[in-house]
Amino acid sequence: MDVGEESGAPPKVPASLGPWEMPPECSLEAVDFWQKGHYGPICKGTLKRPDSSSQAVVVKSLTDGPDKPESGEFVELVLFHSRVCRHQNVVQMLFCQTSRLPLYLILEQSSPGNLLHFLWTLRNNNLTLDDPSQDFTEKSVFVVAKQVAAALDYLMSKHRLVHGDVAARNILLGPGLSARVSGLGGAFRARRAELAVTSRTTQAPLKWQAPERVMMQLSTDQSDVWSFGILLYEMVTLGSPPYPELEPASVLPKLQKSYRMKRPNNCGASLYDLMKYCWMWSFKDRPSFPAIIKLLDSSLYLASTRPICVPNAVDKTQYRTVAGITTSFF
Repeated sequence: MDVGEESGAPPKVPASLGPWEMPPECSLEAVDFWQKGHYGPICKGTLKRPDSSSQAVVVKSLTDGPDKPESGEFVELVLFHSRVCRHQNVVQMLFCQTSRLPLYLILEQSSPGNLLHFLWTLRNNNLTLDDPSQDFTEKSVFVVAKQVAAALDYLMSKHRLVHGDVAARNILLGPGLSARVSGLGGAFRARRAELAVTSRTTQAPLKWQAPERVMMQLSTDQSDVWSFGILLYEMVTLGSPPYPELEPASVLPKLQKSYRMKRPNNCGASLYDLMKYCWMWSFKDRPSFPAIIKLLDSSLYLASTRPICVPNAVDKTQYRTVAGITTSFF
């Protein structure tokens, strides 16, 4: 990715983005393409600061020049992140470039990073965290889940925002199992269109979606609660795809007949009860995120502290097929 100068003038941008513009004394280095994004390439790189410190970052950029119709929308995306990313458990916006070309948004990158990849690493290599006292256990699931629930509660209570794609692939892990919710692009586009949900085929795979989203294109914070239950399953199985025995298209008919995933190995009764609570058919019967946080707190003492062990390695091609993921999530 080239983050140098481009000809032409950028679109008019809100003055509120002024403080977010990347200072000239900072620079982006070792910027490499990572994956294709909605507006253009998404890259990983290093942010160099004047004090010689550096930080790993993700750079979202706009393809082509200022005449591209999406340029104004991209600026709105940057503004959206500047307003929403103000919670300790939501991915943090660091800087942007909207006053000149090329246009880009800089987000933090954490280590070990993507939760799904982290779970696969533990599974495939039978590894533990650097600190032996923090092996990934059922208790770890509770710790991460509480942070995710806090972030989703913040998005709804402060911004009336439905995430729409709650999944392990959209959670970032930092040191000490600190967690941040990412993957807000779909929520931004839904908000911009003043709709509750965008196309389910492009926003989130079917196996993570609540029934009302699949059937009626209705999405609420309680739809995120359903997906949160799937996230719990992902964590306690070290990244297994949900409904591994079912084709994606057959999940909804089975759910309509009261089918729910069985209790996984390494999953205690209290955690499984919470999953089933999240998977209540009527969204009105599911718990709110504040209630989920209370349930996690009250049940934490029951969680096992034995490291979760899943001996089977993950084949990414097979995972995509079973999970019903057709776009580039990895």
